[in-house]
This record gives sequence, structure tokens and C-alpha cells, in this order.
Amino acid sequence: MSKYLFQADYTTEGIAGLQREGGTGRRAMFERMFADMGGSLEAFYYGFGAEDLYMIVDLPDDAAAAAASMAVSSAGAIVARITVLITPETIDEATRRAVNYRPPGG
Repeated sequence: MSKYLFQADYTTEGIAGLQREGGTGRRAMFERMFADMGGSLEAFYYGFGAEDLYMIVDLPDDAAAAAASMAVSSAGAIVARITVLITPETIDEATRRAVNYRPPGG
């Protein structure tokens, strides 16, 4: 299972729907959606400022995350972005791997 940060901005249409349905109703819908995809919703928050919505989600793979993002964004009420979240243990493993890299001009 992989972790993803979904950040989203509501469109005018999306805000109107949120006002009708309420915040907990939208959270319940996302919980069902991610569960149907074999995942789970770990955290769900609204925010003021740069982003309207933040979710931390466990999903089986990148394809599931991309499918969720496309489905949500194509509906037109939300514009979503995904960030793959990496554990400290994965970073530890990455630091032990040799990479044959040369900087430009080096």
C-alpha cells in the first residue's frame, strides 16, 4: 500500500455542491470511494489559503491514485493534485543505493 497526499481546489460548482451536502458528507463519499478502490482515507481536512482540501490516502498503487485523481478532476467540481508520500525508511534505502550520475559540465 502506498500513501498519497491529495490537495484540491473547489470550483464555483464544487463549492455550491459542498454547501448543499456539507463537509462530513463529502468526507463520507471519499471514504467510500477509496475503500472501493482497495484503499483507505487516513486524514481529511479543509483549509483556507492556497488549497481548499487536503487528504492523506492509502492506495494499492500509483495507477489507483491516478485513476482517483482523473475521476475527481474530470467531474469539474474539484481540481486535484497528487503527491506521492515517501517514508523515512524508504529514504534510508535510497541513500544506500549507488547512482551513476554526472552533473552538467562535470
